[in-house]
Amino acid sequence: MSVPMRTTTSTSARPKKPGWRRKDHYTAWAFATPALILLLIFLVIPFFIAIYFSLTNTRLVSGPLHTNFVGLGNYIQMLGDDSLHQALLNNSVFGIVMIPVQTGLALLLAILVNQKMRGMAVFRTIYFSPIVTPLVVVAVVWSFLYNPGQGLINEFIRAISFGHLGSYNWLSNPELALSAIMLLSIWQGVGFQMVVYLAGLQGIPESFYEAARVDGAGRWQQFRHITFPLLRNTTIFVLIATTVISFKLYTQVEVMTQGGPENATATVVWYIVHQSIHNLRVGYASAVAVVFFLIVLLRVIPVLRSVIATKERES
Repeated sequence: MSVPMRTTTSTSARPKKPGWRRKDHYTAWAFATPALILLLIFLVIPFFIAIYFSLTNTRLVSGPLHTNFVGLGNYIQMLGDDSLHQALLNNSVFGIVMIPVQTGLALLLAILVNQKMRGMAVFRTIYFSPIVTPLVVVAVVWSFLYNPGQGLINEFIRAISFGHLGSYNWLSNPELALSAIMLLSIWQGVGFQMVVYLAGLQGIPESFYEAARVDGAGRWQQFRHITFPLLRNTTIFVLIATTVISFKLYTQVEVMTQGGPENATATVVWYIVHQSIHNLRVGYASAVAVVFFLIVLLRVIPVLRSVIATKERES
């Protein structure tokens, strides 16, 4: 006589009851609510306030001019504002140079510090330390490094050229000032992208590389066919973050050049602050901020759409 065997079903394999699903749904909203409230208070509401101000001639302080509705007057004025056009150009040049250079350098550093060697933690700390240093402090220190007299950078250039090159007025020359700020920004920000890439590299299974080495693949082939494709999502995040950071360029300009010389380093964010604080033109600055927000949004949306399309194809 055979005894019928009892089959047991794993608890984890059972589908969750509707009550549990509702509980997970409520839990997710409970965790997301504080962040959504902060976004609403500090991002969404101020944006709509800025749209309202952009349609008026609002000034920072009260005076003989009363606040009046001017419609699209501020936006029309932007079309003939040469200083704003120069700031947009500077932002574009800064982003075109900084984004690929900083991203490529961050990937290279991440690959180097991902090696299994003694002392790598020290190098990771060194490369990341500029990120946690206040940007104002970094800008002040680099201002001394760029000093046309005894600045360390000019001294280094004179040393390696045996006195044939230098010294340069980095922050006073319209042709060099923006490049000097680019160099500072790349050095200061590359550590953040490096850490992001390092996390992505450590998420790639080592078995992939072992199989590639068995097949005779070299380091370049491993990077081309394994590392770079599997870092696609990480690269997209780094590109989006770097793009937004490049558009937010302000502190370096304010501390080192104040937009000069001859508006060579003026950026849109610096121009907005200058118009609203120094010139007291809150309405016009709000119009510039609204247009600039839309420009940044148009730059980021195509990348986000490609990410969503890739996720849908993978699912």
